[in-house]
Amino acid sequence: MDMLSLREDVSGKRALNRIRNRNAILTAARECFRENGYDNSTIRDIVRRTGLAAGTFYNYFSSKQDIFAALLADFLTHLNHNMSRHRRTASSTRDFIHHAYLALYTATARDPVIYELAHQNQRALRNLFGSDILGLAMLSLEEDVHDGIARGLLPDLDPEYLCAAFFGVAYDISMSVARRVHQHPEQGQREAEKAARFSTTLFLGGLPALAELSSQR
Repeated sequence: MDMLSLREDVSGKRALNRIRNRNAILTAARECFRENGYDNSTIRDIVRRTGLAAGTFYNYFSSKQDIFAALLADFLTHLNHNMSRHRRTASSTRDFIHHAYLALYTATARDPVIYELAHQNQRALRNLFGSDILGLAMLSLEEDVHDGIARGLLPDLDPEYLCAAFFGVAYDISMSVARRVHQHPEQGQREAEKAARFSTTLFLGGLPALAELSSQR
């Protein structure tokens, strides 16, 4: 093996090791937050679960808040990608609405502690990201609503009001999903699907009347 290949091999192993260490810290933090709560979890508790040296933690994060921000950023990145992908490939009004809600509730059911923490720390969220949890969770919604109207999947209504209606239904129900799944983790996917059916049916029930209202403008 020449020196260049050796350096590349060492560099690759270091990069992989950094990814593993970071993921180990995030996994340990999520477990601590779930079992002890955010306020009662310490950096020492988190590090102890990883098996890493105490000083290693600070190579990746400077505080507990940094870990929370990283967990939330991962949560939101995957959620927004999934919601937008499902909405843009929807071929019916029901699919458009159902998949958006199901993506949100499924993400919440998979990580209820992160979602609950985000709701409990709205001021910190605004300082970190400039918005609250649901605003962050639905960053792509307004664009997708315009797209849904243009494709005829949604009635030609006020997009701002439509987004507000999506938000209103999602806000409290997502919290109910998080609370229920936190108490009964084994029911996570079932609860997400139940909440998505409820929200979709509720939302669809109002659209015909709203479309009628729109035709009278």
